[in-house]
Amino acid sequence: MNLAIGSALIALFALSIPIAIAIALTAVIGLYFFSSVPLLVVPQRMFVGLDSFPLMAVPFFILAGHIMSNGGIATRMVEFARSLVGGIQGGLACTCVVTCMMFAAISGSSVATTFAIGAILIPAMVARGYPPPMAASIQASSAELGIIIPPSVPLILYGVSTETSITQLFLAGFGPGLMIGLALIVMVVIWCRLKGYGTQDGDLRSPVWPAFRSAFLALLMPVIIIGGIYGGIFTPTEASAVAVMYGLFLGMVVYRTIKLSDLPRIFRESALSAGSIMLIIAAASILSFVIGRSGLASDIGAWAQNTFDNRYTFLLAINMLLLVVGMFIETSAPF
Repeated sequence: MNLAIGSALIALFALSIPIAIAIALTAVIGLYFFSSVPLLVVPQRMFVGLDSFPLMAVPFFILAGHIMSNGGIATRMVEFARSLVGGIQGGLACTCVVTCMMFAAISGSSVATTFAIGAILIPAMVARGYPPPMAASIQASSAELGIIIPPSVPLILYGVSTETSITQLFLAGFGPGLMIGLALIVMVVIWCRLKGYGTQDGDLRSPVWPAFRSAFLALLMPVIIIGGIYGGIFTPTEASAVAVMYGLFLGMVVYRTIKLSDLPRIFRESALSAGSIMLIIAAASILSFVIGRSGLASDIGAWAQNTFDNRYTFLLAINMLLLVVGMFIETSAPF
């Protein structure tokens, strides 16, 4: 059964079947051909997989990201980040990393971070002489900070799946997120010096104080969200709703860059993004049920325990496995 499930999943991916449909079809194949469990369990388990209060944070944080990208908040963050690191060679690329770090502390989603920041900085980097593949790679790598720096949608999903404290997960995400961001900045600077990119980036740098004043209210957003969570004022799910309301307040009242007529489009884009993620989560829930019944998880656990005799080789093997799996599976799909 395990071999059949794995083969079916790989085959469906190879046929370019959408991830959610491929995962759900794999589960249906496993249940229909290798189990006596009725297929009625498929919609039941998919509903159970989504029936969780913390999961409500996912669509709200995605909506907050779209509001910020349309409300001028992302642009102000870019200008502030550029005022901090834009004066060095490769400063525009470093601006991308720093802005993604700040935006990740608001949106909680790599997709939202890519959408908001990439639309601004990828064309800017290309216009300043960066090769398009390099500009896209910097943006993609930096946007992944959205799943590490809290509030993070994948951390919420992990906490829900494993019944781990989401607040504690958020606390644990700060250090690694900052270290990865710093490592990306160092790598970008070294690479730009070796290749000769970004020699004129300093021409675009704006003064720090005016940029800070312009972005001050936007920079308060992560302070309100993270401070409220750690201060016990609201839960991570409630924080996502606060992020939406604060973003709407800035965009419609303060900056006046969002009109009432823009809201249907913003809601529609957010619903499409959130719907695709939630469908993947629901499909992964039924596949996890099938895998659990097949004993695959226990077999992998026993193999890892018998193969790796110390924690370092075990952690290295797990990271290699996640690297390979992450190339094909959506981050939000909990197996």
